[in-house]
Amino acid sequence: MSRLTRAARQRDAAAAVDPSLLSTAELRQALPLVTVRDLTVAYEDGPNVLDGVDLDLFPGEMVALLGSSGSGKSTLMRSLTGFAPVTGGQVRVAGHDVTNLRRGELRTLRSEVGQVFQQFNLIPRMSVLTNVLTGALHSAGPINLVGGFTSAHRKRALDLLDRVGIAHKAKDPARSLSGGQQQRVAIARALMQQPKLILADEPVASLDPKLADSVLELLREIAVEDGIPVLVSLHVLPLALAHTDRIVGLRHGEMIVSGRTADLDAARLAPLYDETPALEVTPSGYASA
Repeated sequence: MSRLTRAARQRDAAAAVDPSLLSTAELRQALPLVTVRDLTVAYEDGPNVLDGVDLDLFPGEMVALLGSSGSGKSTLMRSLTGFAPVTGGQVRVAGHDVTNLRRGELRTLRSEVGQVFQQFNLIPRMSVLTNVLTGALHSAGPINLVGGFTSAHRKRALDLLDRVGIAHKAKDPARSLSGGQQQRVAIARALMQQPKLILADEPVASLDPKLADSVLELLREIAVEDGIPVLVSLHVLPLALAHTDRIVGLRHGEMIVSGRTADLDAARLAPLYDETPALEVTPSGYASA
């Protein structure tokens, strides 16, 4: 199986502008918020689940993570928040060295990463508003011990519900909402954390195509408007091609595709899902035999 070339791994660095010449705003966009180098993950002396993975995530972009079941997509996401054992390499997220964090520092990191899941992970009997407010539990401090939130928290939660288009459902129990509406609540809850990074693990797997499009459009809008990198795991190629800026692909724990979405198509991504020889990725992002 071919591995991603060293040249491809370094393409962003090679094209980088001298940081000393950039404004503060430009520098924020030019430097990656997430840097993964030569990442290896294995569980209890078993085989490597991830092997030699490199990844950069920049503010303002939405990146698709593709691969068949068992390719290591969820493990890669979990490694960014310390939930997967990093057995080799380096992982840095928002200034944190994930491989060397103490428990308290891990809690801080996890509070800075918003997560959106396939099954929404809402509290069904609680109101939509309360579900969104739970995203502020870390920042609320001692007040959360008595289940209270400030008026500022409530205003922000309502503003976020308005942003995702379901403020009119604020008082309804979460279980009364459709799947697409529940996922919007989950996105608002993630935003309530004021995250520096959003990880969305198969967020549209249980939604119909129209709803899937609308949820991915919302996530990309958030990435652009808030300058938050969004890493989204998907299993439907047309959705990745339609809604993301870059695509990275895993097969058997190795990264074999990495490039701009505009430079890729279904044929070039097919090796992620079958056992044909993997395509080598060139510095331009194109895969070639």
